[in-house]
Amino acid sequence: MRQQDLVELVIRFTDSFNSDRPDALDTMLAFFAENAIYDQFDGKRREGRAQIRTAFEPQFNGVFGKVRFKTEDVFADADAGKAVVRWHCAITKGTKTTGFRGLDVLQVSGGKITHKFTYAKTDTPLEQA
Repeated sequence: MRQQDLVELVIRFTDSFNSDRPDALDTMLAFFAENAIYDQFDGKRREGRAQIRTAFEPQFNGVFGKVRFKTEDVFADADAGKAVVRWHCAITKGTKTTGFRGLDVLQVSGGKITHKFTYAKTDTPLEQA
C-alpha cells in the first residue's frame, strides 16, 4: 500500500463514524479484517467483526447522542502498514455538547484494519458524556 493510500484509508475510516445513514455501522465495519482486534480506550478487547460490531452498536444507534469525529493529524508508515490518527470527538446530547481528544493506532494489512488501539484523553466515560 502506498503512503497516500494508507493516509486516505485512515481518514475515510475516521469519517465513517460521522454518517447518519442506516448502514453506517456496516460501512465502518467493512474497514476491518474479519479477525481484527479492537482494544478500546476503557481496556476492553474485542476480537473479530462480530465483537467489534457489538462494541460500536450503542454509538451508531445514538445511545450516547450525536457523536462526531474530526481528524486532526495522521502519521503513517506504509512500509510497516501502521498509522496513528489523532482526532477530536464531539458528542451532542440534547442541547449539551462535550468533547475529548484521542488517537487510534492502526495496523493495516491487505487494505483492511487488523488492529485498532484507541487511547482517549478524557476522564468521563462515553456513557456519561
